[in-house]
Amino acid sequence: MTAQDIHALSGAYAVDALDDIERARFEQHLAVCADCRAEVTSLQESAGLLGVLTDVAPPPEMRDRLLAGIKEIRPLPPETPTSIEGIGAALHADSSVPSSPSGSAGPRRRGWRLLAAAAAVLAIVGTGTVGVLELTRDDSTQTVSTAERVLSAEDAKTVSVDLPRGASARIVRSVSEGKAVLVTSDMPAAPDGKVYELWLQHDDVMVPAGLMPDDSDQTIVLEGDAADASAAGITVEPDGGSKEPTSAPIALFDFAQAT
Repeated sequence: MTAQDIHALSGAYAVDALDDIERARFEQHLAVCADCRAEVTSLQESAGLLGVLTDVAPPPEMRDRLLAGIKEIRPLPPETPTSIEGIGAALHADSSVPSSPSGSAGPRRRGWRLLAAAAAVLAIVGTGTVGVLELTRDDSTQTVSTAERVLSAEDAKTVSVDLPRGASARIVRSVSEGKAVLVTSDMPAAPDGKVYELWLQHDDVMVPAGLMPDDSDQTIVLEGDAADASAAGITVEPDGGSKEPTSAPIALFDFAQAT
């Protein structure tokens, strides 16, 4: 192993993926290499984020692709001068280029190595699952869906309807949110060539409020402003929906009866 190669072991060392011989040699190197010490510290902090990951089943071929890529791509070692002339050139470059805002004078390439290695740490989990990191956003209101806001609103009121074959549906409306949410259970699929269409009733006029997917249990936010609607309905329409109902509603939700 050359002096340049040993720099490339920082990522594997950070996730404890070296054998005993490699680990011993790299720890000897760490004692004299400030760049690798800083890189290992950064990668270990990234590895600590694995505690907030959610495990999801990966595609069967993902492990083979990752392992193949690891064999072909190695992180680049730090750029270090190898001669007196190289050291002089590096000193000249440092004196003519302002340092970064963070005060770090390390080469830019090192930052890309850290990002690549951190991505590898987060992508490969020892259990064979893929880690999905849910990053916290400053705008916390974006993490709550419209349906969740309606269902949890203080002024939320519900109208329920029983449907054939043991199916049921309920609509929850919040005037403060201006929205209504349909929640179905055991809903049968629409007939071939047909689709379930949602409607909001305004001044005795039924206004399209979206199409329902062919799922038996679903939660759907109706399109449009539900604050002033007097009712909602479901009809069976041709694929693609209609601008106005072409059949009698299979379910009608009278908001005056909401509780």
